[in-house]
Amino acid sequence: MTALKELFADTLQEILEAELETSLGYAKHDTKNKKTTNSRIGYSKKEVRSEYGDVDIQVPRDRAGEFEPTIVKKNQSNVTGIEDQIKGVSIRDIQDYLQQLYGIEDSPTLISNVINKIVPLIKEWQNRPLQAVSPVVYWVPFTSR
Repeated sequence: MTALKELFADTLQEILEAELETSLGYAKHDTKNKKTTNSRIGYSKKEVRSEYGDVDIQVPRDRAGEFEPTIVKKNQSNVTGIEDQIKGVSIRDIQDYLQQLYGIEDSPTLISNVINKIVPLIKEWQNRPLQAVSPVVYWVPFTSR
């Protein structure tokens, strides 16, 4: 798997985790702040198509079956385009963008939770060790005189 494909899969996974956390109202293993009878009950496998190729993710599930993911909806298999949508914008801008493009109405709390989950993944990827030799390919167009 390419590095970007792995990062994208990990990011989608963390977004789904943040969505469930927001839906349930408490973080994983934080039973002290749990104010619901609903809880996590594992995952279901899902393969989605992205710009990086097919990606396997684990969609978290809740015991009551109330959790409806918004970033990767039930029965959605194509997430092409999500990769480039959220770059360096405010939480409100992200919220407006998701509403306009996908009809997703997410709260600023959910978006903030998602950001808090994926920033460590991004930092880890940015600080990963690079290979000693990396191929570079560039193209120079032929121009006739």
